[in-house]
Amino acid sequence: MNTARPFARSACAIANSLDILGDKWSLLVVRDLLHGKHTYGELALSPERIPTNILADRLKRLESTGIITSTPYQQRPVRYSYSLTPKGSALGEVLLAFVRWGKQHIPGTVTLNQGRAGGEVAAPARNSRRRVRPGAAK
Repeated sequence: MNTARPFARSACAIANSLDILGDKWSLLVVRDLLHGKHTYGELALSPERIPTNILADRLKRLESTGIITSTPYQQRPVRYSYSLTPKGSALGEVLLAFVRWGKQHIPGTVTLNQGRAGGEVAAPARNSRRRVRPGAAK
């Protein structure tokens, strides 16, 4: 049985979606999982350089809301592999809408795997101090 819980602000679908995904990192984590990243280390190496404490928090939040699942792949120390649930995979349509809107209305933006000239955008090297231009790999 599907039992409705009280809403934080209102019953508005947009408001409730934003309560789960409305920060500046959650949808980027979903994007990376859609693009085949699975481990904490892989997610931490994304071009946007999410701080590790925030990444850990977003992974817990996304798991608690049923958007991702974690599976241990190593015992000492315990390390997890992350994957999208069907609920999380459905966000791919939302991200495609963001891509279409951004490419149409924000000059110079590209998709994650496409550079300005149509080539691949490489993730920054581990421990690299080079800053990625804002919007260069979104």
